[in-house]
Parts: sequence; C-alpha cells; structure tokens
Amino acid sequence: MQILHVASECFPLVKVGGLGDVMGALPQALMAQGADARLLLPSFPGVMAGVEVLGLVCTVPDTPGVGEAEILSARMATGVPLYILNVPELYDRPGNPYEELGDSHFKAAALAWAAAYLGVHGDGAGWKPDVVHSHDWQTGLTPLYLNFWGLPHAASVMSIHNLAYQGIYPAELLFELNIPREALHMLGAEFHGKLNFLKAGLAYADRIVTVSPTYAEEIQHPAHGWYLEGLLARRRSELWGILNGADYEHWNPAKSPHLETHYSLERPAGKKTCKKQLQQELGLDEAPGSPLFTVVSRLAAQKGLDLLLTNVDYLLSLGAQLAILGNGDPVLEKAFAAKAAARPWQMAVHIGFDESMAHRLLAGSDVLLMPSRQEPCGLTQIYALKYGTIPLVRRTGGLADTVVDANLATLGAGTATGFAFDREDSWDLGETISRACIMFRKDPQAWKRVQKQGMKQDFSWEASAQRYMELYQGLSA
Repeated sequence: MQILHVASECFPLVKVGGLGDVMGALPQALMAQGADARLLLPSFPGVMAGVEVLGLVCTVPDTPGVGEAEILSARMATGVPLYILNVPELYDRPGNPYEELGDSHFKAAALAWAAAYLGVHGDGAGWKPDVVHSHDWQTGLTPLYLNFWGLPHAASVMSIHNLAYQGIYPAELLFELNIPREALHMLGAEFHGKLNFLKAGLAYADRIVTVSPTYAEEIQHPAHGWYLEGLLARRRSELWGILNGADYEHWNPAKSPHLETHYSLERPAGKKTCKKQLQQELGLDEAPGSPLFTVVSRLAAQKGLDLLLTNVDYLLSLGAQLAILGNGDPVLEKAFAAKAAARPWQMAVHIGFDESMAHRLLAGSDVLLMPSRQEPCGLTQIYALKYGTIPLVRRTGGLADTVVDANLATLGAGTATGFAFDREDSWDLGETISRACIMFRKDPQAWKRVQKQGMKQDFSWEASAQRYMELYQGLSA
C-alpha cells in the first residue's frame, strides 16, 4: 500500500510541536508494517539544509499564489522517501514556519494543492499514492481539491492534531486559492461567512483521524468541539481516535545523547544523579528530599498553566522545586519568570524551547506537570513515563488514555502510573500536587512502584501503526 503524508513539520528537519515528532516517526512505523510511506513537506530552510536533494520530480501547474511550482525528491536519514514543495518565495524564511506574514493562506493552499496533484497524477516516475493523509489545518484543503477536480484520485484522510487551530480566512480569497464556489456552504468549507481550511478537510476527507480515543469523543461535544462538534458528530462513523506513539529510539533515558548519566527500569540508580546534575545546572538547591516538578510545554491557558501559576506559591511552600521550559503567552512568561526571580534556589524558568534541555528536565525531575484544559494526545507525558518521571495531569484527551491515577484501588492493583484530577480548577490541581508531595516524602516504596509501572508502559509506534494500516486498508477495500 502506498501512503503519502503531507504536513508542515517533521522532526528533526523542522519542529514546532508534537506534530513534528509524529511525522518523524509515523512514516517509519508504517514502513515497518510493509507500507510504502512517503512524506511531502514545504521547502523550509531546515528541510532544505537537512536532506540530500535527489532531483526534480515534477512541476505542479496553477499552484495558488505562485503559478507553477516544483516538487523535488529527497531522502531523509531515516530512509523515508521525501517530496519537497520547492517554493522559495513562500517558505525560504528564517524563524518560526508559522509566523504570520500575510501570506499563510498561500503557504497552506500551495502545499495542499501539491499534495492533491500527487494524489491524482502521482510523481511521474511510477509512484502514485493509494491514500493521501493530511495533517492539521495547513493541509486541510487537500481533500477539498481532490474532491472537486473531478478526476480519479487517491483516498483522503484528515488528521486533527489540535482542533483549536483551524486556519480561518476571508471568503473573498476563494478564487485566489482555486476553491470552487460550490464548496463554500454550511456542510463544506464555509464557517460563519468565512473560509475554514480545517473544516474543509473534515468535510471532504474520506476518513477523519485524531490522536487519541478520548479526544475523538470529546470533540463531538461543545466543550471541546471549537464550533465544529456538529460536523464531527455527523461524521462519527468515519472518525477514528488512534493514540500517538513514542519514538523510544530518541526518547530513552538508557541512551539519550542529551544525558551525561544514563539509567533504565533495570538500572534505575542513574536517575538520582540526573536530578543532582539538573539542580546544579538550574542553580537550584541540591535537595534530593525535595520533589522536583517540571513543565515542558507551550505556555498557554489551553495547557492549564494559568491554573499552575495560581499554585506556584503553594507548591514552593510545600518545599518542592519547580523548573519550567517553554514559551507562549507573554503574560504567563513574565509571571513565571518573576516567580523564579524571587526564589532562584527553588524555581527556574527557561523561556524558549531547547530539545536537549527537555531530555535533561525529564531525566532529572520527579514529577511532570500537565494540567491541560485540552490535550488531544500529549507526548511529553508518554516520554516522562519512560524517564521515570511521574506525570501529574488533568484527565482529558490523551492524558486520560495514558495516565492511571494513583489511588487506593490502583495502588493495590499495581496499575497506577501517575496522578490525575478532573475539574478545570486551581484547587483540584493544588490538592493533586499535595498528594504527590505526600507520597514522595511519606511513602517512597509506593512512589517507586508507581515510577516502575510507568517505566514499563509501552506506547511505541508499532500498535498505532497497525491501527493506521487497518484504516488505510478499509479505504482501499
């Protein structure tokens, strides 16, 4: 089976969030299942610098915003065959690839148009996909283009990695983006009089996928549906929830190149050394008896970090330590930085993202905080489990699917892997932080059992890739 994935990021070439990790791992996992999986990316600087370009594959006429565009062939170090949409005027820019410069609609439409072209015509060298799998709103127009070209084409799948981001633009752009007027209606690409790229994908794709079973249910209801719950509920029978996997070759405390000291479930002693090294690096007191909490996240209310902000003083009053890595909301950035400046021996904040530091934080911390209001899947809590860092999460989306709360029943059954609470409430978060601190100090044996049970969890891509293969095979049956 021949599968074309189309996305705007892929680790290690270009990564902004979890989508980059998924695209770096899923095509490889599908290849291991016997699929001929390939990937289409835009010609961002990181992509062009990180691969060997093999040559021109084909040209794509009438590409929105640019006219004729080139598709190049390349191969990633992982062995995944790569197509690159080479449009320097849209993609050859420094900085964040999602930075808004007034032409993001063309950046997204051009990528979707190229994907649809490959889904209809193939690459001109004998390869044509059976399925075109689009990821997030930047590729949402792909199923629409395939549907309206009126030519035999590959089946289409639309993945939602975060429903909150939809790509909404004025309807007047319709013709500039090569979208037929008949697509602009309530059951199509229209959204309150505007054009919604993600909604176009959800309306016209043959199947819809999101990144955890719980999130697939949540988005069919107003609290999490971002005004698309009606469409998603109508398409319930075509909506799949497939949990993201983890790349344990990269996220593994036994061999991560970002760690000075390695450890594993079988040889756990190195984690204490990692904690001491992290405390030294961050300027925190070397206090092995103090639980060290960490955050590795975009700083945003959607991640529940405003709830954490109201609990920082309480957490520190319990004698715990806190380390934060991330950026986002300037108000949250400034507030967390001010808290750290007031107690630098107990709290550290690094604004920005640093892949290497993320590994060191997970290895050296005791608890990972993810009090998210919404979390489609989450990968950091999965990585934390492997690193023996106990996740403390709000029970939503993929967090509900991957973390089992430590309570009397689950501790007795030996199934507990973390701490979880339900309400979007600062008090509930504070109470759960308190529970974690009490177990860390008062019941170290229970702590070790929860830690070990988490490290035993296997969220590798193999099981997820099998589910994707079932989805693809159902489309071609």
